[in-house]
Amino acid sequence: MIAAKKRLAIDVGGTFTDIFVFDEETGEIFVTKTSSTPSNPEKGILEGIAKAKISGEEIKVFSHGTTVGTNALIERKLPKTALITTKGFRDVIEIGRGTKEDIWDTYKDKARPYIRRRDRFEVTERTDYRGNILVPVDENEVRELARKLKKRGTESVAVCFINAYVNGENERRVKEILQEELPGVYVCISSEVLPEIFEHERMSTTIINAVLGPIMTTYIHRLEEEMQKRGYKDDILVLHSGGGVMTSSTVPRYAARLASSGIAAGAIASKHIAKLCGYRNAIGLDMGGTSTDISLMYDGDIRITKEWAIEYGYPIGFPSIEILTIGAGGGSLAWIDEGGSLRNGPQSAGASPGPACYGRGGTEPTNSDANLVLGRLSEKLLGGTMELDVAKAEQAVQKIADHFGYSIEEAANAIIEVANANMSDAVRLISVRRGYDPRDFALVAFGGAGPLHGAYLAKELNIPTVIIPPYPGVAAAMGCLLVDVRHDISKTYLRQAEEVTLEELYEEFESMQAEARELLLEEGIPEEQFTLMNFIDLRYQGQWRSLSVPVSQSSSSIEEILELFHKEHEREFAYSDREQKVEIYGLRVTAIGTVPKPEFPKYEPEGTVEDALKGTRKVYFDGEFVTTKIYDRDKIPVETEITGPAIIEQLDTTTVIPPKFSAKVDQYKNIIISVNQS
Repeated sequence: MIAAKKRLAIDVGGTFTDIFVFDEETGEIFVTKTSSTPSNPEKGILEGIAKAKISGEEIKVFSHGTTVGTNALIERKLPKTALITTKGFRDVIEIGRGTKEDIWDTYKDKARPYIRRRDRFEVTERTDYRGNILVPVDENEVRELARKLKKRGTESVAVCFINAYVNGENERRVKEILQEELPGVYVCISSEVLPEIFEHERMSTTIINAVLGPIMTTYIHRLEEEMQKRGYKDDILVLHSGGGVMTSSTVPRYAARLASSGIAAGAIASKHIAKLCGYRNAIGLDMGGTSTDISLMYDGDIRITKEWAIEYGYPIGFPSIEILTIGAGGGSLAWIDEGGSLRNGPQSAGASPGPACYGRGGTEPTNSDANLVLGRLSEKLLGGTMELDVAKAEQAVQKIADHFGYSIEEAANAIIEVANANMSDAVRLISVRRGYDPRDFALVAFGGAGPLHGAYLAKELNIPTVIIPPYPGVAAAMGCLLVDVRHDISKTYLRQAEEVTLEELYEEFESMQAEARELLLEEGIPEEQFTLMNFIDLRYQGQWRSLSVPVSQSSSSIEEILELFHKEHEREFAYSDREQKVEIYGLRVTAIGTVPKPEFPKYEPEGTVEDALKGTRKVYFDGEFVTTKIYDRDKIPVETEITGPAIIEQLDTTTVIPPKFSAKVDQYKNIIISVNQS
């Protein structure tokens, strides 16, 4: 029998599926990529495993992030789903908050609802705001509706009643009837999915859970069957938006949490890499071909938000890692707006035709073309298997040069500077706007294009250090190996803080913790590996937003908790008012089941930096071309120091070290760039 000693992590992206394999016994790491197969996602995963040349019997842990849910929502490739709601509330999902993504664009409408109006049904029932049932469910009406849904071929049903977050009895009864009348149809109810106030957010989350439930359940079960055929018998872990993983047993219940599965992996990787290098404050910059995902870790914890959506107007109420995504990537197009100014993105050349330098028919200038013209990119990528066409890149960039009367090098540099400015602004939104000073952080730059731009962003933002991980192009896949099983239980709890005792709070937390323990036991996590954390959401009376404050068993009084709230409010908004009354908005329990994680090896110095020197080439820095050393990253010994200007090349990315910057390779093979702020 083959010993299971390898940890497998896979990140399924829209274009590529990234594979990261860690051998526990030898400490060896193997990375590779394969093309994603959106029409049959598990096919790309299996092809990647085959490319990695490992059998199912060798795999000890299999964890992955996937864009299956994200793509299904965007492309509207959804099962036939119905909504059942209280009479008079059929159009809540379309009315929403009455806001617009762009308040200045009168003609831009939000995306159409995931469930058409003809598939949204009303029933007679009513629960008041205190949870008293004023009108019980008419069971005959529900059974008649169930028969109608059966004739329509409905595959999934979402149930969301007014005030069900206080008392979900009517919803539970409807679910029982539907399961009797429609065996095999997926049914989810808002009081189980998200028992929180605000009809629109609760209904939106329940609907997304309903449309993704059958898709994600089918996907994970098919993948499990294929992996079992190949000898893997354990659970397949799926990364969810909150930065944890879940097994197939809880995927059907919380499918909406997988709507941003793949995006969260990069933030997890950024957190781990920064801590490995000794930093507890870090900003993650995951720059790929079409977009850049930015995350923030403060004092060892990643920022979490409950205000997120795949498409504007359809919020998902589960906690999610706060990630800001902008249209800036290697394939982002440079263009001239109506006012004659140079712009960059969010339009992208995509994978096809791609940047002009790919020679696949692209003619418009992109960031990749500009970097190639400046000499920062080699004419050969992916270990020499992909050749770039410098002449076509120059033809594309010449359009910008002609418009402004620049030389071609000045035009290429301008394109990169605009792209860097866009990303710098996005970093400020997630840091300065939240009350964090970028000077107190390290920048973790990864993705295929992050290391090309990282040093310049750090200089612009006065960030002193840039970290480039050993495998930037597959860092998100690595992140899938670094997470625990996690569930978040929440409930609305509207009370004046001064009227509540700690004993009352702990009673509420006890019942929520019981549910959390049950979920972790379902996942197969032994009790000795449980960690349960309590949080209370507080706000000043009259406020709309709330802030979350931890509540531990060592908390001695409500006053102590309120003082934490005042301090957090001061940090977040530069304002606090200890004379103002404080209101409790909600309670949350975060349940973590610790999963063993790989211990990445430290390396000893071998060879010299001269062994890694591939040669030199002219690279454009600070208005002129400079003779620059080019290094092969795989051959650079640890503890080596390199002074810029320098270019470091590897299979999945290129790292730029500008003049007067310096870099050191640590024992984990991370490149640590010290930023020259002069």
